[in-house]
Amino acid sequence: MALVGRDPWSGQHLHVEHADGRVKAIHRESTDGESDDGVPWIGPGLVDLQVNGFGGFDLNGDELGVETVVGLWEVLRRVGVTTFVPTLISGSVERVQWAVGVVADARRRYAEVGAAIPFVHLEGPHISDQDGPRGCHDARFVRPPDLREFERCQRDGLIGLITMSPHWPGSAEFIAAVRATGTRVAIGHTHADTAQIRAAVDAGARLSTHLGNGAHAQLPRHPNYLWAQLADDRLAAGFIADGHHLPPETFVAMVRAKGLERSFLVSDSVAVGGRPPGCYESAVGGDVELTEDGRLLVRGAPYLAGAAAPLKDGVAWTAKMFSLPEALTMATTNPGRIVGGTTGQLRPGTPMSSVVTFRWRDGRLDFS
Repeated sequence: MALVGRDPWSGQHLHVEHADGRVKAIHRESTDGESDDGVPWIGPGLVDLQVNGFGGFDLNGDELGVETVVGLWEVLRRVGVTTFVPTLISGSVERVQWAVGVVADARRRYAEVGAAIPFVHLEGPHISDQDGPRGCHDARFVRPPDLREFERCQRDGLIGLITMSPHWPGSAEFIAAVRATGTRVAIGHTHADTAQIRAAVDAGARLSTHLGNGAHAQLPRHPNYLWAQLADDRLAAGFIADGHHLPPETFVAMVRAKGLERSFLVSDSVAVGGRPPGCYESAVGGDVELTEDGRLLVRGAPYLAGAAAPLKDGVAWTAKMFSLPEALTMATTNPGRIVGGTTGQLRPGTPMSSVVTFRWRDGRLDFS
């Protein structure tokens, strides 16, 4: 069997032969200027390393269950995401341990869900306790890094990424120990100084979580923790490209400073994402309001309460400032490299569940 589509990177027609659920061979042919109106684009599915929820499915809510994880997988698939990392924000040890267990149970019970979820991302609780960098995380649950706590929550072996602030005493030792287990460490929601960030990277931190957000409203001109992360080529940086978390000029400057190959897009979507404008109660942010233009705010305040747009919208927004191939690279190849294997790539061996076709019309991505 073969699936036919256009390659967004080269414009060539691809004939993707597949059998037994995997890509077997890919044949390329030039279009020679022929009309492509009826031929969809084809490529690897989007890879989202930061998903708190979407479409009413909440990974951080009290009603979390296996059906929540399965429902989230289904709605994300419809917007082009074939690989996603469930993200759990700061909570009690018991809550985090329980939530990781629920995701692990969903992966065991449903093979397709297991294939779509490579690991879990703990965003906190070892983050900044200061207003601004802490973001919408509940201050009651912010606490110093504790290796015994990590080991307790890691009983299913599913925690693959931790976001933390390296300002805490003992952070470098904690990072080195966590990295030794194979879990990735990202710097985020931080007020750490340059020396502390450098020590964290020396210890094994290799990512920056939604760089430019989870920060103070005002910073010293220099030095500050944004410059320190932008300048270190050992760090790859995630960006929320929804037009609300970062202004276009800031986003472009940060990607150019970090380099395309070290930049990746995340949605950081919450359960309210994909729902109509209005007021909602959310596990992330509490009493929130989703405006007509897609901005998600703490109700009655100017503060963002997470993101509402799916990753495909981030790709479309990014393509306005870069190109569609570059935007797709930041949402497939680059985050896929962090996950490993064939994730974010279209090549022999890639599961067909990770291959998508889509239309690109009027600055929008529509997945079939």
